[in-house]
Amino acid sequence: MTAQIIALRDPLTAPPPLEPAGHALFLDLDGTLAAIAPRPDGVIPDPRRTAVLRRLVERFDQRVALISGRAVAEIVAITENAVPAIAGVHGLQRRDARGVETRTAPDPGLDQARAVFEGLAKAEPGLLLEDKGVSVALHYRARPAACEAVREAARRLEAATDLILQEGDMVAEMRTPGDDKGAAVSRFLAEWPFAGARPIFVGDDLTDEDGFLAARAAGGFGVLVGSSTRATLASHRLADPEAVLDWLDAATGAVR
Repeated sequence: MTAQIIALRDPLTAPPPLEPAGHALFLDLDGTLAAIAPRPDGVIPDPRRTAVLRRLVERFDQRVALISGRAVAEIVAITENAVPAIAGVHGLQRRDARGVETRTAPDPGLDQARAVFEGLAKAEPGLLLEDKGVSVALHYRARPAACEAVREAARRLEAATDLILQEGDMVAEMRTPGDDKGAAVSRFLAEWPFAGARPIFVGDDLTDEDGFLAARAAGGFGVLVGSSTRATLASHRLADPEAVLDWLDAATGAVR
């Protein structure tokens, strides 16, 4: 699913209080449930986040899924396996609410992408290569001056292979063709325990726009996290991951 982004609603309104009955939650991780870290391995388990997620799964009768660009194993480790339903690598890896896992086979073009990104990382100190098995990503958060070089290399790879270029916050990722976050939402909505629920997608990055689109198409809405002024399909905004946790926690009836 490719998001066709509409004009920015400015300002986006705060989301209404969460009502568990009849709703399903789809949550991004980095920048949404956890603050962006300089390196991917800088995001670690957090007691409050884990507790909130466990309460949400119970309160929403398991209609909660994590949908992230990270691999499923990383998501499980960071969230301490608090949520059964997970889509990783933007939907290329998946674990349903019953624990059944499915994975897309890696595209052969990843070998070429990996070699190109490795060469760039050696030539530009500060670039970080992340290999997810079904995709390879090159982070330039610590080397913003290399942005154009990274993006140009990624565009050339997209033209030369069957890989899909997935651009995100200070990262270019070459991924195996297949599901995006919107398709992941749609798959969950077609099965237990999500079927028939109104979806709410919460995310911060460009990759989350597909999730916002899928939520809107199914009668739900999206919540953009952060201060970005880009055009978006989200209807509401929360300031940061701490505000997200506060909003989610209020739905569980927990007292802080």
